[in-house]
Formats: sequence, C-alpha cells, structure tokens
Amino acid sequence: MNYFILIYGLISFFIVLLLTSWLIKYLRKIGLIVKDQNKKDKPLIPISGGLTVLAGIFAGLFSFIFVRTFFGDGSNFIINDHNLMLLFAGMTSLLIITLVGFLDDILINKSHDSSIGLRQWQKPLITLTAAIPLMVVSAGTTFMHFPILGRVEFGILYPLLLVPLGVVGASNMVNMLEGYNGLAASMAIVYIGMLGFYAYFNNRYLAALIAMVIFFSLLAFYYYNMYPAKIFPGDSLTYLLGASIAVIAVLGNIEKAAIISSIPFFIEFILKARSKFKAHSYGYEINGKIKVDYEKIYSLPHIFARSGKYTEKQIVFFMILIQILFSSLIWFI
Repeated sequence: MNYFILIYGLISFFIVLLLTSWLIKYLRKIGLIVKDQNKKDKPLIPISGGLTVLAGIFAGLFSFIFVRTFFGDGSNFIINDHNLMLLFAGMTSLLIITLVGFLDDILINKSHDSSIGLRQWQKPLITLTAAIPLMVVSAGTTFMHFPILGRVEFGILYPLLLVPLGVVGASNMVNMLEGYNGLAASMAIVYIGMLGFYAYFNNRYLAALIAMVIFFSLLAFYYYNMYPAKIFPGDSLTYLLGASIAVIAVLGNIEKAAIISSIPFFIEFILKARSKFKAHSYGYEINGKIKVDYEKIYSLPHIFARSGKYTEKQIVFFMILIQILFSSLIWFI
C-alpha cells in the first residue's frame, strides 16, 4: 500500500474540522437549530452537518485528482478517462443527495422540535435524482453474485433499475436511524471504514478511495457530533451516508458486502413500518438515563431505551457494537 494516498484523507479531515466550527456559528446565526430531544433542558443545536462533510469529501477527492493529473503519486490506482468519469459521477450523486437533504433541513417548525421539510412520499422521489449520474454512465457491472444462485446477469436492468433502487433505498433507510448524539456518524465510521478496507483488499481502488475520504471526513465531524453534540447531522448527512453506501457498492462492485453491512437499517425499516413510520427513535431523559414509552419496539435503540437503564452514550455504544457485528460479516459471507 502506498501510504502517501492517506494524505487525501487527512485533507478531508482537516477541512471538515475547520469548517464545522464555522458552520455551527453560522447555522445559529440564521436560526437553523432544533431541540436535542434526549436532554432534560432540550438545548437548541444547529442542524445540517452534512454540508461540511461533503466539503471535506470533495476537498480530498479533488486533491487526489489534481495530484494524479499533474504529478502522479505512484499509487496503485490509475486515473484514466473511464475512471474519472465514474469518479465524477459518484461525486455528483453525493452532491445532489446532500442538497436534497439540506432542503429537508431548512424548514424548521416553530417549536424547533424538528425539521418539517419533505413529506414521506416525496423523499423517495426526490432522492431518486441522485441516482441519475450513476445511471447515465452505466456505473458498475451488470451482474451480481448470490448465495446458492451464483452469478446473476441483470443486463440493462442493473443501471436503470437496481442502481436507482440502491441509492433511494440506502439514503432513506439510513435517514430513519438517527436521534442520538453521535449515532449516525459513529455507525457510518464503522460501515464506511469496513467497506473501504474490503474494497481495497479486493483491488477495488476507486471505491476504496471514496470510502477513505468519507471515513476521514466523518472522524472530524464526529468530534463535534459526539455527546454532548454541538451540531446535528440532519438529513443532509444521513442522506449523504446512505448514498455513500450505494456509490461505494456500485463503483466497487461490492453490492453484497454493502447489503450485509446495511442489515441494521433493514431491521430499522421493518421496526418503523410496524408503527406506520410514526414512531421516533429518540426518547427523553430521566435521572440521566434515556427512556421511551412505546409499548413495542419500533426502533433499534428502543431495545435499550425501553428499560430506562442506560444513558445516551451507552445506547450509542451498543448501536456501534451492533454495526461492528454486521459489518464484520462481510469478510465471512
């Protein structure tokens, strides 16, 4: 491995670290703030941290393209016209999905309880636009490997059907599992990092590169988002994280690994469906612990929050362990 390539990840890291501090002040100034529902006094926290994460991702990838174009760095990844086209298609998808999420963030209800942007039926339709760049360049391969069935050829259905389903499905599923300080970012650090290593060891260098800059960007953002959070990810980041899974999977042809790593979100979808998507993941604080009053489990964090025995930090830690478990399965299945 050429460790010089890690510099692009560090560029992403420091861009996010510097910009997020400024963004927190700016979002407070324009009133883009919501209540931290899990805190007793419900402080108002800025929302839409995905903006700086996207900036970090783009800074890292553009730095890579610049160096490789004008100087070359001797790494294993070779920039050619086809790879550049795929890389820019992936970056465009991430840009579109972040802007869609930001549109969902900017409309805050008067009580500042949450954003009231896009309606539930609108979200899948609008997030579909983020799949278009990958569709028009026919990114990925047209076949997939399945247990027992083996290799299945999808032909034109792959770019025109499976790719948009992957982008829309991943974006909206990740968006469902949020509501605790550091939850979305910490889980993403696990699954993006694991997918990046998996892509690298399978010689899928383009996907590994994208995963690396996302990973380092998230590490910097987590510094501000961990308990007690100074900024929330908002839909701008949760949509971005979901689309990142899809982009890495498609460009790296590691769809099976991405699906396995996303199992917690499939479970979350099923649980939320039981409540007709009306239940919240978060609860309320009582004696320093988080409690939810639902009779049934409608979200993965409810497994721990129903008893009222665990703090917010502990619940997030348990969720990280769950994500580590499923992300680790990609090496064995």
